[in-house]
Amino acid sequence: MVGLFKHPKRHIKKLLKDGEYDEAIKFGMDLESKYSDDHDFMFILGSAFFIVDDAKRALPYFEKAFQLDNEDVETLTLKTNVHLALEQKNEAIDCCRRIIKLEPKNSEAQNLLEELESL
Repeated sequence: MVGLFKHPKRHIKKLLKDGEYDEAIKFGMDLESKYSDDHDFMFILGSAFFIVDDAKRALPYFEKAFQLDNEDVETLTLKTNVHLALEQKNEAIDCCRRIIKLEPKNSEAQNLLEELESL
């Protein structure tokens, strides 16, 4: 039991891996104030909401994770997907541009950007 509190991110990841999404979200939200400045924690909690198709609740976590580490392409990629799920085209375009700035050869972001700009 002690390990859960020493490694809360690891516990949330295990719950997610085991398909215990609601429990992972509940556990994460109970600790959110303590880890609000932890990029990985915000990313994991945002991912948990995204997994359960709650893009609206996932977005603030990815935005916070991005504020804490604005060079994390994985955060930007999931943030792009959230914006797409919320039908926020301009925000998705912005994320794609940021990804390409960090990884100029990222073909997935380049293709998505071209597709979104042509709409």
